[in-house]
Amino acid sequence: MSDKPQPASYRPDPAINTLADWLGAPVEAANFPETRLRFRNDRAAQSVGLGDLSDEDWTRRFGRFEPLEGNLVQPLALKYHGHQFRTYNPEIGDGRGFLFAQMRGRDDRLMDLGTKGSGQTPYSRSGDGRLTLKGAVREILATETLEALGVNTSKTFSVIETGEELWRNDEPSPTRSAVMVRLSHSHIRIGTFQRLMALQENDHLAALVDYCLTQFPGPPPPEDAPARDEPAVRLMHQAVERLADLAASYMVAGFVHGVLNTDNMNITGESFDYGPWRWLPSWDPSFTAAYFDQGGLYAFGRQPEALHWNCGQLAVALRPLAQSDPLVFALERFGALYMEAIARRWCWRLGVRSRGLEADNRLLAHCEKAMREKNIGPDAFFFAHRGARGLDEAPEELSVTLREYEAVEHNHEYWSDKAPQSMLIEEVEAIWSRVDEHDDWAPLNDKVAALRRMGDAYGTPPAPPGHAQPG
Repeated sequence: MSDKPQPASYRPDPAINTLADWLGAPVEAANFPETRLRFRNDRAAQSVGLGDLSDEDWTRRFGRFEPLEGNLVQPLALKYHGHQFRTYNPEIGDGRGFLFAQMRGRDDRLMDLGTKGSGQTPYSRSGDGRLTLKGAVREILATETLEALGVNTSKTFSVIETGEELWRNDEPSPTRSAVMVRLSHSHIRIGTFQRLMALQENDHLAALVDYCLTQFPGPPPPEDAPARDEPAVRLMHQAVERLADLAASYMVAGFVHGVLNTDNMNITGESFDYGPWRWLPSWDPSFTAAYFDQGGLYAFGRQPEALHWNCGQLAVALRPLAQSDPLVFALERFGALYMEAIARRWCWRLGVRSRGLEADNRLLAHCEKAMREKNIGPDAFFFAHRGARGLDEAPEELSVTLREYEAVEHNHEYWSDKAPQSMLIEEVEAIWSRVDEHDDWAPLNDKVAALRRMGDAYGTPPAPPGHAQPG
């Protein structure tokens, strides 16, 4: 019997309609010169009942944006503010994307289909509302690799080339254009709450909290949490738990997001919106992804700090609805939750069973030291030591520590490969070069298949205690 998930039925549920009058602005998609289907994520489509669409129907829905049955009649460009590199900016919002549809997934979660590169909106400012094809290809590679490594991430659902020439300062121009659709568990950001607080729309702020608690439920706060039954406090606890786990997942994956602004923080803790991302070539906490991050604010090793800071901004935004002490109590849980999450995820990727937080943190420290001394990245390290293999090559203190751990079964054929899958910038550029110069999509498709095979080998990471694992 196959253990693959069965296709879901299409169940439209445009729940955002209850908030639409003040949460966004109705917009129209751009009329593109052409629509050439380049990537369709059938695995993601099956999870929301859209896997049986023909390529023609797919292109009409996700290139021309004809409404899906029973769904949003018109796309909605969402409104939000945000701290961008810790400078508050009230002049942002969906500038080149919109919410297109909502439906229930296989696990009954509310899922969004949102766009990138679908045209100008009231929040585009001086932007053209477009996306480069290279940007879309990079997002495919980012999301597929993150998903394989157990990160809670949006899925690149569709990429359609649109036949326009775009000019960009940070890549050779003119360059090809595309419109992308992503599948996400919410598009509600920390910046969405910040906007409502800044505009003193307290009734709307309370309604948004209720919407999030209803549509994105989570476990209750700890028994000793003050005001634990107040909606804003409950949401704060959930956000801290989710973002602490997200920070840990980035570190275990060796991933650098690059732009961890509050408008890029999903209230569900799902990672999304991939611009100048990188994977570590070697274990270096100071490694940055964005050339414009001159001060290293979002360097690899500072990502937990960045997500904690962003949680603090959510606490500020929720102050009209709750006293500060219960919100601060929730915020102060972040550090301990992060340490628990990184230990849990580290053991999962290493293929050993946890021996408790203290022992696991000691193991983690030895692993980090070994990577620094060997000047290797996490992909090579975890592959070599998966299930406590590679003891002969490991430094003595790591080898001794690993012998104390019980290995989990790792009989997938992936672990017999000559080398692990990775996603370093050189390979990203090589894959793009084949598309750009030869219109050759085989290397991209082959890489997606290889990444999914790696994901099958790793399996699903353990969920935090009391949490259901996302489907």
